[in-house]
Amino acid sequence: MASLYIAAPQKSSGKTTLSIGLCREFTRRGLAVQPFKKGPDYIDPLWLGQAAGRSCFNLDFHTMSESEIRSAFARELGTADLGLIEGNVGLFDSTRLDGAHSNAELAKLIGAPVVLVVNCHGLARGIAPLLQGYLAFDPGLDIAGVILNKVGGGRHGENLVRVVEHYTDLPVLGLLRRTDEISIDERHLGLMPSNEAEDAEVWIERIRARIADQVDLDRLLGIAERASCLQPEPVSIIEPAPPGDLVRIGIARDAAFGFYYPDDLRALAAGGAELVPFSPISDSVLPEVDALFIGGGFPEYRMAELEDNRLMRQAIRDFVADDRPLYAECGGLMYLCSRLCWKGERRSMVGALDADVEMRDRPQGRGYVRLSETEAFPWPRLESAPSGEVAAHEFHHSAILKPDPDWRYGYTVRRGTGIDGSHDGIVQGNLLACYSHLRAVGGNRWTDRFLAHIRRTL
Repeated sequence: MASLYIAAPQKSSGKTTLSIGLCREFTRRGLAVQPFKKGPDYIDPLWLGQAAGRSCFNLDFHTMSESEIRSAFARELGTADLGLIEGNVGLFDSTRLDGAHSNAELAKLIGAPVVLVVNCHGLARGIAPLLQGYLAFDPGLDIAGVILNKVGGGRHGENLVRVVEHYTDLPVLGLLRRTDEISIDERHLGLMPSNEAEDAEVWIERIRARIADQVDLDRLLGIAERASCLQPEPVSIIEPAPPGDLVRIGIARDAAFGFYYPDDLRALAAGGAELVPFSPISDSVLPEVDALFIGGGFPEYRMAELEDNRLMRQAIRDFVADDRPLYAECGGLMYLCSRLCWKGERRSMVGALDADVEMRDRPQGRGYVRLSETEAFPWPRLESAPSGEVAAHEFHHSAILKPDPDWRYGYTVRRGTGIDGSHDGIVQGNLLACYSHLRAVGGNRWTDRFLAHIRRTL
C-alpha cells in the first residue's frame, strides 16, 4: 500500500499546489491515486479530488479515533495504487505540548513516509539547521526527502542542493521555481474551491506540467513503496433499504454550495437515501424530494444570482413553511436568512429565518467545536447513533445580526462560537440550521439520525 505524506515546516509552504500536481501527474501515468487531507477541510479536497479523479477523504483526530483513522485509510487505499496525504499547518504543529494529533503523529499512525516541502524564499545555508532540527526532533518519523519550493533561480537552487546534501542525508526530490503562473486565487477560507473555478482544469494542468518537469517522480514512487502495509478492519455490509424506506434528499450543489464530506454522502446513500442534486442559483423549481440538505460554500460570492432566483427562494421558503425536513450548515444557514450583507451590498435570501447575516473581515468562528444537544434537538436518538457531546468544526466570517430571542437551539456550545457564542443549531419545526459542520464518524452517526427524522415525517 504505497503512500506519501506531503508536509511542511509551516503553513503556506506549497503543500496544496504540490499535492494537486502529483495527483494529476501520477493519474496521467496510469496510477489510481487516492488523495487524503488531514483535518477538517472542504476546499483542498475539492481540488485534490478533481486532480485525482477520486473523492478525497479527511483524516481527523478531532472527530475520529486512531483505529478509525487507520481503518478508513486502509479501506480507501485498498482500491488504489498510491495514497497521497496532504498535511495541514506545520509538520510538528499541535496545540498539545506532546505533539499529539500533529501531522507527524498521523504519518506515523498510518505508516506513510514524509516528503517535506520547504518554502525557500529568502533562505540559503539556513536550510541546514532547519532540516537537521526536523530530523532530530522525532527520530521515529520517516522523513524521506525534501522538495525545495519558491527557488529564486539557478544559482539559488544549486546552493540549496549543495547545502542539503552536505549537512543531511535527505535526497532533494525537486526544485520548484518561484512563479505566479500557477497560483490559485486565495480567499478568506483558503484556496478558491474548484467547484467554483470555471477554469479549474486549466490550473490543474498548469500545475501538473510544472510538477512533472521539476520533481523526481520516479524517486518519489520508490519512497512511497516504503510505506507500512495496513489492513482494513472488517466492514459490515449495509443491506439496501427496502423500497418503502427509500427517501429522496435534495442536495444543493453548484458554484455557491459544495462543501460536503464524501463519506457522509456515502453513508446517506447506504442508509437508503437517493441524493438528488439541485442548484439554488440556476434551478427554478425544487426536485420532488422528501428533505433538503444545503451545505456550506461561498454564497456571498453568488449573492446577486441567488437573490435573482426568486422562484427557488420561494420554493425553499414554502418547503420550510410546510414543516418538511431541512438540514443546513454554514453557507446553507446564511442562505436561509432574510438578507445577506457584504461590501456595502444587501441582498435578499430565502427568508425562512427572520434575521440578516453579515460578512466580516475577520473570522467569527474558527476551528474545532464541541456541542451538547438540548431538549429542542429535532432528530431522534438511535442505538446506532447515540446523542451527547458532538465533535464538529466551524469556519465562518459571517455573523447573524440580532438573532431572534425566541429561537430554539439544538446545541449548547461547549467549545467554539456557533450562532452567539453559546448556542448553535437553530430549530424551527423540522428545520435544523447550524454554523457547525458535522461528520458521520467517531460515533456521531448524524446521517442515520437525519434519515430517521425524515422517515418519521413522511
